[in-house]
Amino acid sequence: MSLVRPITRADIKGPALYAGMRDDFRRHIIGLKKPRRIVIGDRVSLVFENRHTLTLQIEEMLRAESITRDEQIREEIEVYNQMMPTADSLSATLFVELPPDADPVIELRRLVGLDEHVFLRVGSHTLRAAFEPGRSTDDKISAVQYVRFPLEPGDVAALSTPGTPVRVEIDHPHYRASATLAEGHRASLAADLAP
Repeated sequence: MSLVRPITRADIKGPALYAGMRDDFRRHIIGLKKPRRIVIGDRVSLVFENRHTLTLQIEEMLRAESITRDEQIREEIEVYNQMMPTADSLSATLFVELPPDADPVIELRRLVGLDEHVFLRVGSHTLRAAFEPGRSTDDKISAVQYVRFPLEPGDVAALSTPGTPVRVEIDHPHYRASATLAEGHRASLAADLAP
């Protein structure tokens, strides 16, 4: 089953059924997320999303908000499907993780413009992250951002080739960091794109 296929209502249990399986399901998905989380420096991490991770987010949102009506469940599914990777793109949630003693207003203001400075390098090709609009302004950004990396056919082939170097880089004036993905990270992302 493709891990970039959109989630449907039939895939979602809803709060009543989910309650009985929540602990096991969460444990399973958290295990799947490990090779999908990339730490970039001391303040930023990316979690690459797929059908499994987004299904967990939907179930948890429905549970937290006590959403049980089909129409509302379908609306949540529609929102999260917009974050689904596709056959020609990867998607991720970017977290700015500030130290407990940091002033979030000051620190997040320093990172304004981050959306122009995040890249994924697949082999020798560089892909600029496309950030979801509306999560930053000229004077502040959200600590949670949704990003997409559009892939060309050569990128998909390279990502699917064992040993291809894959790296995330941030070259913001106030935050420069990079992280090379382990082979397990690359393989996990390539599996999403497999037909």
